[in-house]
Amino acid sequence: MSDLIGSIWWMVVALGVLVTFHEFGHYWVARRCGVHVLRFSVGFGKPLWMRRNRRGTEFAVAAIPLGGYVKMLDEAEGEVPTARLSQAFNRKPVLQRIAVVAAGPIANLILCVALLWAMFVIGKQDYAPVVGQAEGIAAASGLRPGDRLLAVDERGVATWTDAAMALTAAAMDRHDPQLRVEDVSGRVQTRSLGLSQLPAGFDEANVAGQAGLRWQFALAPAQISDIAKGSAADGVLKPGDLITAVDGQPVRSADQVQPLVQQLGERGERGMIEVDREGARLALEIAPQRGQDADGKQVWRLGITLSSGQRPAFDAVQRYGVFGAVPMAFRETGRLTADSLGMMRRMLTGAASLKNISGPVTIAQVANASAKRGVDWFLYFLALLSLSLAIINLLPIPVLDGGHLLYYLIELVKGSPLSERAMAAGQYFGLAVLAGLMGLAFYNDILRLVT
Repeated sequence: MSDLIGSIWWMVVALGVLVTFHEFGHYWVARRCGVHVLRFSVGFGKPLWMRRNRRGTEFAVAAIPLGGYVKMLDEAEGEVPTARLSQAFNRKPVLQRIAVVAAGPIANLILCVALLWAMFVIGKQDYAPVVGQAEGIAAASGLRPGDRLLAVDERGVATWTDAAMALTAAAMDRHDPQLRVEDVSGRVQTRSLGLSQLPAGFDEANVAGQAGLRWQFALAPAQISDIAKGSAADGVLKPGDLITAVDGQPVRSADQVQPLVQQLGERGERGMIEVDREGARLALEIAPQRGQDADGKQVWRLGITLSSGQRPAFDAVQRYGVFGAVPMAFRETGRLTADSLGMMRRMLTGAASLKNISGPVTIAQVANASAKRGVDWFLYFLALLSLSLAIINLLPIPVLDGGHLLYYLIELVKGSPLSERAMAAGQYFGLAVLAGLMGLAFYNDILRLVT
């Protein structure tokens, strides 16, 4: 229940901020162009709160928080008194109308840069792109535990988030990216990761995992939570011990322990278990005991239970000064824009699944998860959502800002407005496209919930 309430709350907060900035862009430029604004509304439907300023503009917060609008004086919307015709939107020069319409998406773009700047000043916490395990395609490509990714093709990666996005794009393009990695000895080498070998219909949400690559931070630590009485470990190991090696073989995660213990037991010898006990490194001699698993198969055990473990603390922080964060914010905005446009291109060409289109349910869940991670992650989420809102609104689909801009650009070239019939046909087409996209987004949301 708390997750549901949190998801709804943070989605309302996120959409409220983004919609307010978007509509304020339209409002501010409209006022500068001498257009009279009748209403500035955040949300649709019946107003929950409203006030009127001295210019006669109504400011409202409405019941349905899934958008907003700026209603301007316009002869297409109703009769305009003769004395106020000069303040009507439709009477303004085409360049001014273009400026008013484009101001909304531009405001979201500016907000994206500002949010990323704030995020970098605070410090974006993340995990280092260090390989924890390499199997299958990753191992065949030469990746080894402890390798740190420095770049995917020519794209530098400072965190696992950067690396995951770059690898996902390469997999969708059926491209084998060149990875620049630094191994445990500090040598920098290049590896070619064979992502083109992934099967058709691979899970785009887990490209690294399907290639056999597991990140270091995602591996549960081999920390002992309990020891069985009379077992091989009783009196030797203690709860809280972190196993770092078994018989000389380094241990980086809990799932490595049992196979190494099995190998040690099959040799019929005593071995050394290295542990970290409250900061002290110890090497303890122990002999596994023979037992049976649930299927009656012979196994060798120490008699320990490893903690399920929680995700470790972040180990990579991208933080810059007030001035240093400015170019980084612009650079990150450019990179996110390229990624977003690339994803749209891939969905149009069929290289990426349409399952990547998300609706309000997914947005709410991600908003809640981001807020739980901290202010830096929520700012990143807001920036990405603001950028997405700007890009979507600039699509040349009638009903959206981009559709209106298309009409005005045609008018600019043609020298006269499109006919009312052509504009009406475009509006119907735009509504049909928008309804289809919204239907697909809701379908994907429901499918994710069900599965």
